Amino acid sequence: MSSLAITRTLLIQRNLSKHALRQTRTLSSYGFDSIAGISNDRDSMAELYRWPIGKTNTVLNIVPQGKKYVVERFGKLHTIEESGWFLALPVIDRISYIVDLRERAIDIPPQATITRDNVSVDVSGNLFVAFVDAEKAAYGARNPLYAVMTHAQSAMRSAIGEMELDEILHGRSKLNTLIKGAIQEAAVNWGLEVRRYEITEVTPDDVIRDAMDKQAAAERTRREQVLKAEGDKRSAELTSEGVKISLTNESEGMLIKMRNEAEASKIKLLREAEGEAEAIRIKAEAQANAIKYIAEEIMKDGGDEAAKLALAREYVSMYGEMGKTSNTMLFSERPADVNALLAQASLAIKSASSPNPQ
Repeated sequence: MSSLAITRTLLIQRNLSKHALRQTRTLSSYGFDSIAGISNDRDSMAELYRWPIGKTNTVLNIVPQGKKYVVERFGKLHTIEESGWFLALPVIDRISYIVDLRERAIDIPPQATITRDNVSVDVSGNLFVAFVDAEKAAYGARNPLYAVMTHAQSAMRSAIGEMELDEILHGRSKLNTLIKGAIQEAAVNWGLEVRRYEITEVTPDDVIRDAMDKQAAAERTRREQVLKAEGDKRSAELTSEGVKISLTNESEGMLIKMRNEAEASKIKLLREAEGEAEAIRIKAEAQANAIKYIAEEIMKDGGDEAAKLALAREYVSMYGEMGKTSNTMLFSERPADVNALLAQASLAIKSASSPNPQ
C-alpha cells in the first residue's frame, strides 16, 4: 500500500471518528432513529473519500428518489437516468456514478489561520451543498466533494486573513457570505450549488483568550463606572433642578403674596379714604342742617333771646374748662356780670347775622 493511500485512510478514520463524536447523543434522549441518522451522516462523510460511487448493472435497474445514475457505454457517457426504473445492457453499459441530489452538510474541521492583525485562531464551519448537474459532478472533478471541502478550507483561511479578530467575532454573517461567494465560483464547474456556509467556532490561542478575558473584565468595570457616574450626574441634575424649581416657586409665591398684600393695602386705604370722605360729607351736611335749623329758629319770635342765653351758657362753660385744664389767666372787667356776658353774646349774634359790608 502506497503512502498516499495510507494517508487517505488515516484522514477518513480521523474525520469519521470526529464527526461521530459530534453527532453522538444519549439513546434516552433521541431514541433509535438517531442511530440511523448518525449512520447516514457517517456514510455521507465517507462519501467524500470514496468517490466515485457506482453500482452493479442488473439489467433492470431502479433509481431511488433524489438520485441520478450516470450510465456509460463503452466508457463514454450514454445517459443520465432520473428516479424510476430503466434497462441497461450488461457488460456494455455500466453505472459509473450515483449522484445524490439531496442537500448535505460537510463538516470543515478547525483550520489554523492568522487574521489581518496577526492573531492566530482556529476556525471551523459547516458547508451545505447539493448536486444540481450530474454530468459536471461526474466529469468536472475527480472528487467534487473533496474538492469543494478543501476549497472551502482555503477560502475560509483567505477570508479570515483579510479581517481582524474583532470583525470575525462580530461579523460572522459577512464572513459567511465572503466564503460562500468564493466557493460558489469554483463549485459551478463541479455540478455543485453552495446553499450556505456557517462558521461554527472561532477559537483564538490561549494568550489572546486571556487578553480578551481581561479586556472584557476591564470593559465591564468601565461600563459600571460610566453608569455610576451617569447616575450620580443625573441625580445631581435632578437635585439642582428640584432646588431651582423650589426657589422659583417660593419667589413666585412671595411675589404673589406681596402683590396681594399691596393690593389689599391699596383697597384698605381707598376704603378708609372713601369712609372718611363720606363721614366728612355727612358731618358737613349735619352741621349745615344744624346751622340752617338754628338760623330758622333764631328768626322766630323769642329766638334772639334763646340764642343769647345759649351763647352765654357756652361762654360760661368755655371759661370753666379753660380754667380747669389750662394755665391761661383770663381778665375781665366784670367777670361775674351776667348782663355783660349776655351783651357780648348779643353782639356776636348780631355780627354773625348782619350782611357782609360791601
